[in-house]
Amino acid sequence: MKLRRWLRDRRLPAATLAIALAAGVAQLLLWWFGPAPRTSDFVGPPRSGYTLTDARMTEYNAEGLPSFRLQSPHLERREGDDSLYLNSPTFQLPSNQAGVPDWLGRSLYGWVNKDGTQLKLQGPVEMNRTAFGDTPATHMQTADVTAWPKQNRLETAAPAQMVQGGTRISGIGMRADLNDKHLELLDDVHATFPPRQR
Repeated sequence: MKLRRWLRDRRLPAATLAIALAAGVAQLLLWWFGPAPRTSDFVGPPRSGYTLTDARMTEYNAEGLPSFRLQSPHLERREGDDSLYLNSPTFQLPSNQAGVPDWLGRSLYGWVNKDGTQLKLQGPVEMNRTAFGDTPATHMQTADVTAWPKQNRLETAAPAQMVQGGTRISGIGMRADLNDKHLELLDDVHATFPPRQR
């Protein structure tokens, strides 16, 4: 009799404990085997960290000399991206060599990465350098250029044309190292050289 009463008195706490354990195990199983929580599908429009009009920017190399100058009527830095988006940029690649003029250029759009180590010039791109010494003026025309201003290098997969005095060189795809005046056209290359003076 006492045993029955004792068991009866213990049934309620035992049942409560059993239900709590079952609920805990069920919750653990749900976490392990259940679907991942849904992420919000809503992504709002990109917002500007800031927008500048008539912006001017100078990038310096490790020696403290200007490696790149940029001017744009509209510059935008977006939140979470930290890269720069440019409309109608004009740019200058300083030669930092005595007597050698800088390269001046322009493009339709531009993009500069967060670190300022890579520049993309989108749409038609033109670059010019005035004559110096025995070197005539140079004009380069291409599109969609990727440049590394601190290294004075650029490349494109688009058709490119360079005119330097009477010399005309054109091809598809171009790599250039402006430090050592190395230009490489990758495909379908055509060149016209003026006759040498005797």
